Amino acid sequence: MGTSPTTSAVPQKQLEDPLAHLPCSSILEYKKGQVIYSQDQPSTSLYLVIDGKVKVCRMADDGRLVVVDIYQTDEFFGESAFLGTPTRDEQSLALENTKVMTWTASEIEEIVMKRPRLAVALLQILVQRSLDFGHRIESFSVDNIARRLARTLIRFSERLGETSEDGSVQMMPFTHELLSQYVGTSREIVTHYMNQFRRQGYLRYSRKGILLYRDAMRDWLRQQAA
Repeated sequence: MGTSPTTSAVPQKQLEDPLAHLPCSSILEYKKGQVIYSQDQPSTSLYLVIDGKVKVCRMADDGRLVVVDIYQTDEFFGESAFLGTPTRDEQSLALENTKVMTWTASEIEEIVMKRPRLAVALLQILVQRSLDFGHRIESFSVDNIARRLARTLIRFSERLGETSEDGSVQMMPFTHELLSQYVGTSREIVTHYMNQFRRQGYLRYSRKGILLYRDAMRDWLRQQAA
């Protein structure tokens, strides 16, 4: 199949750093599980994760939550503020104790007038996210659930994990519920495939975290595509 095992991120050295152009702003703190903004709140501010991790999700018409993405230190979320919509179509909450910095859309516009390279940096972020979503949509179209879950674990390990000398990657203990909301299936099915991957030696997991043998998982994906 044509879907690549991982997203093709642009090398960071080619990207403009938005933090080099943004002045410090107010810092807000949220406890684990606390809502940062909900779908019924005005879409007015852009957020930067200073410390911790944030889950952004949407409520589907049938009431199920769909995880848009997870953001970590030095990553932005809440970019719908630039559209000036009356309310947001997504909600965000802290996956762990989290600190964020926030700017209103009007403040960002004023800064861009003085520092136009900030606009380039923000545009690059949005384009990269569009590419990532394109890969994810492609996976939804051509992959079965096991392959979608494998790609999700690989992507999370690349963005949110810590690599050990043996090549394994340690990640936070993502719940099977969260993984199901990202992959687009039920918690029970995710649990089934997580147990299968564990028996096959591709990962280990507990309440302390997930240990992924990423190279082995990539090999499995390639074998499935052959």
